[in-house]
Amino acid sequence: MNAPEKFELTQVRFMRAPREKVFDAFVDAAVLRQWHCPRGMSVTEGRSDPRSGGEWQLAMQARDGTRHVVGGTFRDLKRPERLVYTWAWLGENSPLPGLETLVEIQLSERDGGTELSLRHSGFPAGAARDAHTQGWQSTLNKLVDHVDTRGTAANLVLLGDVRSTYTRTVRMALAEKGLSYTMRSCAPHAPELLALNPFGRIPAFRDGEISLFETSAIVMYLDEAFGAGPTLRPGSILGRTRCEQWVSAINAYMYDTMVRRYVLQYVFPRGEGGQPDRAVIDAALKEMPGQLAALDRAYGAGDWLVGGALSAADLFIAPILAYVEGMPEGKALLEAVPNVRRAQAELCQRPSFTSTDPSLPPAAHP
Repeated sequence: MNAPEKFELTQVRFMRAPREKVFDAFVDAAVLRQWHCPRGMSVTEGRSDPRSGGEWQLAMQARDGTRHVVGGTFRDLKRPERLVYTWAWLGENSPLPGLETLVEIQLSERDGGTELSLRHSGFPAGAARDAHTQGWQSTLNKLVDHVDTRGTAANLVLLGDVRSTYTRTVRMALAEKGLSYTMRSCAPHAPELLALNPFGRIPAFRDGEISLFETSAIVMYLDEAFGAGPTLRPGSILGRTRCEQWVSAINAYMYDTMVRRYVLQYVFPRGEGGQPDRAVIDAALKEMPGQLAALDRAYGAGDWLVGGALSAADLFIAPILAYVEGMPEGKALLEAVPNVRRAQAELCQRPSFTSTDPSLPPAAHP
């Protein structure tokens, strides 16, 4: 009779850190508590007895309070080269009750840093392996954040054009969360971009092995995966819903009117004789007052679109309004909406806005 098939996963990561530091990050309980869980979670308890036969255990907690406990026994430790230990989910929230799997880690010196090769074996099904693959990808990102000299910039890569309002929205979100990142200038439909976004639009984003496209999805990920900085979506159900409402409205209506059919007609004129197409501009100018009036009512006496504090909705509209204001009819349009003008002036004072000015070279930013 054939033995049942077992499934395994592998991960390979490079980090600018000595092997000793990476090895210790897996066995020192105090250090484990700082990184050993997927993004958006935290380690609330941890213990480690790093010797052959010694036990380790960690308690991870999600933002909704759900608790997951994992532990095992060290099988082999050869500092700073090799580490082998068992892995088992414990308690009532165990996704694989009664199952023990094996983690093998090899650390090799490479290019002045460390290459980590991880093999996690013994899964009974592909679905269990795949779920752990996603967990390890996110968890190893946190390890790299912790030990690599580049911090989060070793993982976080933004592909786009600094002139793009959507790229600037993501850059503002990164700045608000206090995250260092690597900016890569990339045109729409470039091969590097298509590898992350099959539709070829900017921006696209990578966090280690994790990739995302669509600005609203990227901003949501940054907000939920990183606890630092302000929350970019309100805490209440109604607040989050209205934030999504305005993000959707900006994407569906205002971007087309204010950017595609107005700003870009001046920036990249395609009319007769290389001049701006007045018919397109004039049609957009008829629609903009109504859209700006809707924003003006939403702001009211406050400085933020929803929830009484900065949210993702403000990060989407601010770069657009900045361009509108710089166009020939822009100042007059904004004069008619004092609440919008006041709120925009407030946001323009924030470091996230000033540091992402598209006239500044990308290298000047974190």
